[in-house]
Amino acid sequence: MTATYDSLGGVGLPAPISELAARSWDAVIVGGGHNGLTAAAYLAMAGKSVLVLEARERLGGACTLETPFADERFLVSPCAYLVGLLHPRVIEELDLERFGYRTFTADPNQWTPFEDGTSLFQWQDSSRTAAAVKEIAPNDVDGFMAYEALFERIRDRLRSGPRGDVWLGDSPDHAALEELFVDDVQAAEVIFGASIADVIDNHVKDERLKAALHGQGVIGTFAGPHDPGTAWVHAHHSLSMIGGWGFVEGGMGRVSFCIADSARESGAVIAAGAPVAEIIPGQGVRLVGGELINAKTVISNADPVQTSSLLMSASGTAFQSKVDSWAITSPVVKLNCALSQLPTFTASPNDPTIFKAQVEIARSIDLTQSACDAARAGIAQPEWCELYFQTPYDSSVAPPGLHTMSVFAQYVPYELAQGTWDTRREEIGDGVLDAIARFAPNIHECVIERQVLGPPDVEEKVGLTGGHIFQGEILPEQMWDQRFSARTGIDGVYLCGAATHPGGSVMGVNGRNAAMAVLADLK
Repeated sequence: MTATYDSLGGVGLPAPISELAARSWDAVIVGGGHNGLTAAAYLAMAGKSVLVLEARERLGGACTLETPFADERFLVSPCAYLVGLLHPRVIEELDLERFGYRTFTADPNQWTPFEDGTSLFQWQDSSRTAAAVKEIAPNDVDGFMAYEALFERIRDRLRSGPRGDVWLGDSPDHAALEELFVDDVQAAEVIFGASIADVIDNHVKDERLKAALHGQGVIGTFAGPHDPGTAWVHAHHSLSMIGGWGFVEGGMGRVSFCIADSARESGAVIAAGAPVAEIIPGQGVRLVGGELINAKTVISNADPVQTSSLLMSASGTAFQSKVDSWAITSPVVKLNCALSQLPTFTASPNDPTIFKAQVEIARSIDLTQSACDAARAGIAQPEWCELYFQTPYDSSVAPPGLHTMSVFAQYVPYELAQGTWDTRREEIGDGVLDAIARFAPNIHECVIERQVLGPPDVEEKVGLTGGHIFQGEILPEQMWDQRFSARTGIDGVYLCGAATHPGGSVMGVNGRNAAMAVLADLK
């Protein structure tokens, strides 16, 4: 078997469509993103006949690898940059390390430069972080560490507390969560609606620390740091049980490709370049070419809006009502760059350690909020950015001596008040680099080539409605039992993507949960 990585996910058709249509399958999975592939792997391990149908020529969905630049030795994951929330059970049960899954934990995990020329490292070792905070804000050390401890308590209670790991299976409801945190008012406030700005204000006073901390409360979310619920966004991203966030050797797409190889070894059949036109409950799916693929069970890795469209008139009333009210518009522009050299940051011009961290570009909480408010009015204002440099850990993703940089920038609207993404894409890309240039003045000169992806571009490239990488907001009102369940309420139709509990990021557990629901229902 050729490893999926060797073709960068371009596995093609395993057999003519007519042969695939001639079989009757236990389950068909619509979409070959990492969660769809995970569901396929678990079902195949359970002895079920499984067919994965991916519309695009390349597997992985938002977690894939591409060669978008003239020099094809640059490997780019267009939408997913770091791994941190992939479930340990998925790694172990699918034996992903045997298929080539390797990671480099980012340490330091974050570095933030400030406009006054100072900066802050945050390390895996909390004592090193405390020492770094003491250098610039000695009066805030205790508050900063209490802030970190708050999110650690939330992680421990949710992932290994009295209820076990709440990510597995059905979500706890509001009452169950209240009971779980009845003795921790601060944590309950984070879970049920506090803003990240308020939580930070309750712990530290130095404005630089506030700038460094607030971005994790808004990342990927069309909400500003003063908006309710943003503290939970940070908590969601703090729930790692694999030692923190880091880079995947060979690029993020390798997560999907290793899962695909595990699924295929267990007997799953995977087809790329096979777009589905319709989901027919109880029968299977119809392809764009008209062929009917027979299966009693259909699992959709597509987002709920796309799934509803594929169901056509078969979309149930309750499911459709939830789809209609689902917030799923992204505020993110992604910038993927080939670099001739690493940029020089004014705050630390000679320290290569900074490039091993997630680099935070943030001036203040209020400026980030203003940028969010501007985007709501249709104005692109990429104020907050997070930068990822893979080559200091893994030189395999770029030609010798060259580098990659991926940027997660906010805020931009899906629909611009003036112009269109086609007419203003490069201008907005320049705006992202301008935001970085406040701290690294030579960034423009470092860029050989770049790829700019606004929300409509992500929607078109990956099939994510609104360009939203989490398949919908992960604010409290769309989390827990308010998120979609794997079971749609439509007979034989399931969801397995990021719109389901426990939410978005490269987690794999959404696909595992869907597979377990299917297997339970087949008993």
